[in-house]
Amino acid sequence: MNNYRNVIKAPIITEKTATLSQDGRVITFSVDPKANKTQIKQAVEKIFDVKVESVNTINVKPKTKRVGRYYGLANRKKKAIVKLKEGSSIELN
Repeated sequence: MNNYRNVIKAPIITEKTATLSQDGRVITFSVDPKANKTQIKQAVEKIFDVKVESVNTINVKPKTKRVGRYYGLANRKKKAIVKLKEGSSIELN
């Protein structure tokens, strides 16, 4: 990945991720499916100017979609749960 903004797509803000980030140290992002943990860590540190403690990733398999008699698959996704070091935080509005 040549650009850090191509690795991180968007933050995921749901009730479940809100309970994870009560102290503001755990943030969940939607990332490029080809990105690995090291690339995700570097991208978050460069974009938000924070220190990352750990990165956990989840590959979300595509769901089967149907239009009329034709079947296909939705796009595959990857989520990254990023834990920041003590004293670091990201404000997402």
